[in-house]
Amino acid sequence: MKLASLLALVGLSGCAAAARVENTSHVDITWMSVTNMYYEVGPLRVITDGYITRIPQDAFFGGGGGLAQSRRAYVPDVAGVTRVLGALGGPSSVNLLLTGHSHFDHSFDTGTWSTLTGARVIGSRSTCFQVEAEGIPRDRCRTVHGGETLALANGVTMRVVRWNHSGDPAVNPEQHNPVELSAVPRRDPVTGGLRPGVAEDFPNGGGNRAFLFAVETPSGRLSWFFSNSASAVDLAVPIVVDGVNYGAPIENLRSAMREAGLVSVDLWIGSGGAAVARLALPVLRPKAFLPVHWDSFYTPFLEGVGRPYADAALESLLVESGVALVRPAQYMDKWRLDASGIRAVDNSAVKRALGFAR
Repeated sequence: MKLASLLALVGLSGCAAAARVENTSHVDITWMSVTNMYYEVGPLRVITDGYITRIPQDAFFGGGGGLAQSRRAYVPDVAGVTRVLGALGGPSSVNLLLTGHSHFDHSFDTGTWSTLTGARVIGSRSTCFQVEAEGIPRDRCRTVHGGETLALANGVTMRVVRWNHSGDPAVNPEQHNPVELSAVPRRDPVTGGLRPGVAEDFPNGGGNRAFLFAVETPSGRLSWFFSNSASAVDLAVPIVVDGVNYGAPIENLRSAMREAGLVSVDLWIGSGGAAVARLALPVLRPKAFLPVHWDSFYTPFLEGVGRPYADAALESLLVESGVALVRPAQYMDKWRLDASGIRAVDNSAVKRALGFAR
């Protein structure tokens, strides 16, 4: 579908979708590494986060998490993002960009994706300032605060849930506490890069944004919840930024579920381990869970997954709760969600294009 046609479908000012997506009975979901997701819903093609550049760990220092400051400015790996985009099918294969929060390992490449595809961006104020620094027109990025209901396409609704970031205010406040940029960051005059530190040009963006999706298909409604980070420490504590109370994350989720008319979701894509799952599972009641943010965001993307997924405590809790674990094994693993549930589908052509053996 042409970009102009798709943008007519992206109801960024409105809410609710009741009409079914024509000829679409499923959603295809691809894990592209870290919290990078690719959703295919009829003509809608969505990248969430999309961090392909890898900034080395020794580039950072300071703060409780060691990520507060950076030793120099960095620029996106445009060639790397271009290669991934090519494997997906080229510029027309992405027409909307979402960021859960604005740390470097989530939003560093958002401006590059938008430049290469012309896709609109939805995220925090910090994300919009970051992509503007990368040359993206201001009106191409929409700031969301939580509580919005957006009609992304005919029959595809997304509710924005104000959420928190992993960590603890007593341990790594510069990484965990909700902080927004107050202005467009200045690019390095020599390299044109930005400072990736979480206390520099890439704060978390006021905590986090999680997304609750519902798709009306001829076979019924499909739903999934995406959260790319979370902390059990204050999931029930209101998020306050610049004196504005955005509500407690877990209560925000309850409200979104209620407004969507959902008592459960088909899939939860998330992180945070067993501690967060104990709080979120009773609200989401997911049929399946896909873990993200368990792999390295320092190792070069094209090296693929360096270790198998394992989280004994969370896996045990999922079994006790009757939730199926969707176990990722390699970047570009792909699944199909439909009325019968979720199952793996072949994505070998994309993997071959990127050099992944499995």
